[in-house]
Amino acid sequence: MPIASISETIRSELESRILSGALSPGARIPVERELMEEYGCSRMTVNKAISSLVAAGLIERRKKAGSFVSRPIMHPTMLAIPDVQTDAVAKGQYYSFRLLRREVRTARKRNGIEAALGQNGQLLALSGIHIVDHQPLVTEERIISLASVPEIEDVDFTKVSPGTWLLQHIPWTQSETRLSSTAASMTEAPLLDIPFGAACFVVERKTWRETLPITYVRQVYNGSAFSLTGHFGVGSSR
Repeated sequence: MPIASISETIRSELESRILSGALSPGARIPVERELMEEYGCSRMTVNKAISSLVAAGLIERRKKAGSFVSRPIMHPTMLAIPDVQTDAVAKGQYYSFRLLRREVRTARKRNGIEAALGQNGQLLALSGIHIVDHQPLVTEERIISLASVPEIEDVDFTKVSPGTWLLQHIPWTQSETRLSSTAASMTEAPLLDIPFGAACFVVERKTWRETLPITYVRQVYNGSAFSLTGHFGVGSSR
C-alpha cells in the first residue's frame, strides 16, 4: 500500500475513534511506536497522519508528554449549515451531484462512527461531488443506516443529492455538527480541482430520529470558493 494511503488510513481511523467518543477529550493517543507496529509503517508515515489531525484541531501535542485528543472549544452560538443543493438552487445557480461510489456493507467494527451508526446492521456508503456553476465545490463521504432508512437503498442519486433527499423524506430530531479547517489531501485535491494542501472548510454532521441514528456525513469545501455568514442580533441565543 502506498505511504500516502497508509497515512490516510491511520488518520481516518484515529479520527473516527475521536469523533465516536472511543477516544474522549484529553485521552492520550497511542504513541508513535505502537502505531508503527499496528500499521506496519515508518515513523514518518505515522507522524504525517498525526500532524494532519493536529492541523484539523482534533489532536494537540504536548512537549515530552505525547499527543492527546483536543478538548472541545465551547461556542455559544451554532451556525445553520445550508444544504448544498437547496442553497445553490435558491441562488439560481447550476447544480448537479456526481456520484462516485455506492456500496452497501456491514459496519466496520474498528470504525467507531460506522459501529455506532450501523449497530451491527447494514450501511449505505456514498461518495460524491457537489457541482455548483459547473465547478466542483464540495466532496462528500456519507454513510446511512439502512436499519433506520431502508427505502434509501433504491433512491437514484443522479437526480437528487443524498442530503437533500434525507431532508425531504426523513425528519430528524437531533443533530450534531462539527466545523473545522483542513488541507486538501491527495484524494480531495484532484476532485475539487485545487492544489494539494490548499485550504479547505470541513463540515461533519450526525443526525438522529429520536434514538435511531440516521446518517454521518463529512463534506470538504473548496476554501477559496466558499464562505459562511451568520446573522445575529443583540441578546440572540440561537
